[in-house]
Amino acid sequence: MHIDQAENNQHSNETLRVAKLTYYDILDTPAESAFDQLTQLAAAIFEVPFAGICFTAAEKTFIKSQIGSSSSNGSVFYVQAPIITPDGFDIGQIYVADDQPREATEKQFNMLKLLADMVIEKLESRIAIRKTFSAYDDRLHVLIHDLKNPMTTISLQSELLGRIPGVDERVLTIAGKVNAQAKRMIDNLNGILSSARKETNSFKPKKTEVDLKEILEEVKFDLDLILKRKALNISINIENPLKIFGDLDKLRVIFSELINNAIKFSPKGEKITISHQIAENEITIAIKDHGVGLTAEDLDKIFLKFPRLSAVATENENVYGLGLITANALIEIHKGKLWVESEGKDLGTTFFVSLPIK
Repeated sequence: MHIDQAENNQHSNETLRVAKLTYYDILDTPAESAFDQLTQLAAAIFEVPFAGICFTAAEKTFIKSQIGSSSSNGSVFYVQAPIITPDGFDIGQIYVADDQPREATEKQFNMLKLLADMVIEKLESRIAIRKTFSAYDDRLHVLIHDLKNPMTTISLQSELLGRIPGVDERVLTIAGKVNAQAKRMIDNLNGILSSARKETNSFKPKKTEVDLKEILEEVKFDLDLILKRKALNISINIENPLKIFGDLDKLRVIFSELINNAIKFSPKGEKITISHQIAENEITIAIKDHGVGLTAEDLDKIFLKFPRLSAVATENENVYGLGLITANALIEIHKGKLWVESEGKDLGTTFFVSLPIK
């Protein structure tokens, strides 16, 4: 029975590891020049002719950058440093090799590990930027779509005004101009929306009935490794399903960003509590940590792009200043609200997400 459980955990971890590679968009993709500088630095540090960065999934290896063509099987000298995601998954390696025997110093190996950290930082930062651009594009497209309704009404009303029997000639002229301008605006909006559909198939949230409790549990499961590493406990104080109509993928991103934020700013051994309140047609989720807290000045700036806050991640985790921006944009798409409260420095922080049920 214990063996079966261990095998299930191993299978689950491998599934999550491959999912992480998919998330970074590096499976079945060609080499990228963006990684070449790191590979060149690795080769220079060890003064070897062969170096590379690769990722592995399902017994397949994907080379993202390479100098020479040596491998671990055919090399006399081979040193590698694992590429570890912030949540603890080993997804690949940066390596150096030579067909001549040599010794690696501890300093060289430590520098190789630093280069491995730089690889994952590059992956994390570009994903953060992509998610933010995507969220803002989606929000813009939804706003444009919402603008079409009043513009269509203006166009129809001006057209009807021009058809009223015996209407003054001046009114008729103004109504015609209003109608022409409204139609021009509608055509422009349709052009933007048409481009959006071609790029993403659909710009609008794909709303279905979803369970917020289930989404929170899934996000908690996905962050299990990083929670264990920081000895953090997440308590989801929600007993019954919380059904709303929303975009499942976007809601996962929202709560992943907010819970990840709470993890980064919580010291080891602390607790993160998730609770909820239900109003007439609204559910509010509260994510409370007991971490570094926010000053009054921080609270004024926290939803700005790249804010300079006094709060620092407890283990110097990378904070790109885009996670909350992304979450806020996606919440606005759902016609919801995001706000934050904190009693001050070292007194913890609570983020609130209010979403309409329908």
